[in-house]
Amino acid sequence: MSLPAHKTALIATSIENKILKFGTYTLKSGRVSPYFFNAGGFNTAALLSTLANAYANTIAESSLEFDVVFGPAYKGIPLASTTATALYTLDPVRFANIGYAFNRKEAKAHGEGGTIVGADLKGKRVLVVDDVITAGTAIREAMGIITAAGGELAGIVIALDRQERLVEDGDESAIQAVRRETGVTVVPILTLADLIEGVEGEARENMKEYRARYGAKAE
Repeated sequence: MSLPAHKTALIATSIENKILKFGTYTLKSGRVSPYFFNAGGFNTAALLSTLANAYANTIAESSLEFDVVFGPAYKGIPLASTTATALYTLDPVRFANIGYAFNRKEAKAHGEGGTIVGADLKGKRVLVVDDVITAGTAIREAMGIITAAGGELAGIVIALDRQERLVEDGDESAIQAVRRETGVTVVPILTLADLIEGVEGEARENMKEYRARYGAKAE
């Protein structure tokens, strides 16, 4: 089964610009991965536009209902603003009034103060955009920020789901754990299964072997 156009475009762009790399990479978990995805590599206007379009298409095709796109500091800040813009470009009627916001790491002591920049979250359904979920810590922090601001977490969209077990003797991935603990929908643009489908040769075989060794239990 072929992948949607926004997925194939994102994979191709990521490989071409060495955002998605293949080789031998030791992760924070200590696992040796045959691939590495660095969302920080989307660092030009053209690359960021490709990523934002992928977020927008993924969101538009989902059943998520929301009022504000929220990006956790720091990586989520450009993701929130460019995704909101891409959503409007994709469907200016449906997404005309979607707001965007992000948090400061430290509260501002002057002016209006506070930690939230952008749209007011109070009484709003808030969609979080981020690059990946590894341990789920950053997402739980974002949930606390949104709740404290009076908002309701409506869902989470990430760039990549590695689909691997969070702990060696467990079955769940970090995303599955977040879904179970919070009841919140988490939607990835790409999954490890997509990468395996979208590449060929040795890289594909190495990722299939990695999935067989570390893959989370299928939902």
